[in-house]
Amino acid sequence: MADVARVAGVSHQTVSRVLNDHPNVRPTTRDRVLAAVRELGYRPNAAARTLATRRTRTLGVISYNTTLYGPASMLYGIEQAARQHEYFVTVAAVGALDRRSVLDAVDRLRDQGVEGIIVIAPQTAAVSALANAPSDVALVAVGCGTHTTLASVAVDNERGAELVTSYLLDLGHRTVHHLMGPRSWLDAQERAAGWRSALEKRGAPVPAPLAGGDWTARTGFEQGRRIAADPDVTAVFCANDHMALGLLRALQQAGHRVPEDISVIGFDDIPEAEFFGPPLTTVRQDFDELGRRALRALIEIIGGPDAALPASAETPHVIIEPSLVVRASAARPRNRATSRVATPSAPRPPAP
Repeated sequence: MADVARVAGVSHQTVSRVLNDHPNVRPTTRDRVLAAVRELGYRPNAAARTLATRRTRTLGVISYNTTLYGPASMLYGIEQAARQHEYFVTVAAVGALDRRSVLDAVDRLRDQGVEGIIVIAPQTAAVSALANAPSDVALVAVGCGTHTTLASVAVDNERGAELVTSYLLDLGHRTVHHLMGPRSWLDAQERAAGWRSALEKRGAPVPAPLAGGDWTARTGFEQGRRIAADPDVTAVFCANDHMALGLLRALQQAGHRVPEDISVIGFDDIPEAEFFGPPLTTVRQDFDELGRRALRALIEIIGGPDAALPASAETPHVIIEPSLVVRASAARPRNRATSRVATPSAPRPPAP
């Protein structure tokens, strides 16, 4: 900074004000300082800034070690938001969201001097573990709704499920069957609750949900064979798009057409959803907004780097609205017995 000040012909304090985007700097002076920064290839020394400000500008994120679209997209959204606010992110991936794994990850991140921690906590065990976290670290839970006393940010899974179910009922389906995610996941619980609530509000029958052990297309395929054998099924809400993909394959193999015989809707709007056969109607989650709101909630708790954003005494609970993306996999119901492609019958024996 002293070198920049010398080249620009200003004081060290003026360089500091320019680099911190202070408003009380004349435009010509700001331009001269920035030109000197470019000429010298100056980059702020993070270690020196930490010593001077006692702020590391580093946030921790505890993430479940998974390639599932939802948790992975949450992590990406958080990282992008942190970059926009000039925060660094340190990620601690855990193989299981149990009490010991989550608390060990909290301790590892605290040892690295993070200012606060965002926990992607989509399972009930993770939420329980966070209740035992040290009180001297700022925490925000993502993906657990308001099922915790901690600050939290989540997509409204129940609302998304209600949108799906109401849409299918409005098309004229008598009821909607549900292919549920793993029961230990809060997303699965909330989506099932929203589906059930929408059916009950409309006075529609509530079939028993089909629950799988995971979120994969294989689970959708295996449960889909049971669905394909049930002549009463005309509409299915899948708890995520991958299970919907497996269901589509099972229905195809059983000779059913989608949406002519059975309507199928997913949840997540993965990038491949519009290229399914047929293109999948699904629920879109705004993971970029989730990342921004989670970061904002954490910064409000720890206090911003300037007086304009003081630490908050309130515990924020932020719910983000999802949206229904209508494509080609759902339609008005038709009689499955007559809409299926007819198979040729065996020839009759000649009359005597």
